[in-house]
Amino acid sequence: MSIHYHFIINEHAASGNAKKNAELILGLAKDSVTYTSHYSEYPGHILTIIQQLKPQLRPFDASFHTDNPEEEIPLLVVIGGDGTLHEVMNALYPDGLKIPVAYIPSGSGNDFSRGVGISRNPRTAWQQILQATTPKTVQLLQYQEGITGKSGVVVNNLGIGLDASIVNATNDSASKSTLNKFHLGNLAYTLSIVEQLFRQKGFPITVHANGHEDGFNKAYLCTITNHPYFGGGIKIAPMADAYEKNLDLAMIEKVNPFSIIWLIILLIQQKHTRHRLFHHYKTENLRLVSTIPQYAQLDGEIWSKQSYDFTFNVTEGLFWF
Repeated sequence: MSIHYHFIINEHAASGNAKKNAELILGLAKDSVTYTSHYSEYPGHILTIIQQLKPQLRPFDASFHTDNPEEEIPLLVVIGGDGTLHEVMNALYPDGLKIPVAYIPSGSGNDFSRGVGISRNPRTAWQQILQATTPKTVQLLQYQEGITGKSGVVVNNLGIGLDASIVNATNDSASKSTLNKFHLGNLAYTLSIVEQLFRQKGFPITVHANGHEDGFNKAYLCTITNHPYFGGGIKIAPMADAYEKNLDLAMIEKVNPFSIIWLIILLIQQKHTRHRLFHHYKTENLRLVSTIPQYAQLDGEIWSKQSYDFTFNVTEGLFWF
């Protein structure tokens, strides 16, 4: 089987670090494989690129492999951050997620690669792609939001409250770009954590899961995820597994200012799950209703403050590594 690689490149991810990775991979690829490079040049461009490529792409089924040495199978290879991967998967989502996607993580956080086992070293990630002969099935979050009517998939996590406020503050941070240039993007996130820990207020939320309805008056951090990580390597849900057919909700209720530092220590030590204000749900289907406007983040994409009525389930994505 011969593969033609379609590189989807976001050179701006991690303030240009993705550009360096792309140059490295294209240098390795030029003498060994056939490929075409597609560069994301403006917001929404990836959707246009994928729509143009769709007639060439094929789902992974019995017709994917071929014994004809002259026939090339097209394969998408994303070089960018988790936000870039999010855009690609949502561009494929309306037609189903049967088209395999390869990924060379080149962002600031790279939580998806941590969660599924893709190397964060670009050379090694490229070798994983070259050596693969069949895709791995990864469970992704599928959401529907009842108030706005929006729907899509999430490759990492969707958060309401604290983590969304942190992402919003980080994206607005003037220091993020500078820190990314020195491979210190996580420091910008840490600075935003410190700031938002004391600013975020508790808010009411209702959880429908496993046949039960639970109401919380002072939710503080509410993260729905399909693997353990968020925020560049923090294990918010150590029990989550991207290869299990379920999703995990990790929620922390508002703590008093004197307990915040202790909660951070527990989070670093991965002992926060023992805290009395930490709540965990593992389920195949979930509904969250939040009536007080909050920020939400979907793989780092911020939704402005609003009320939400989210329904979640799991769906399968195919990843080539």
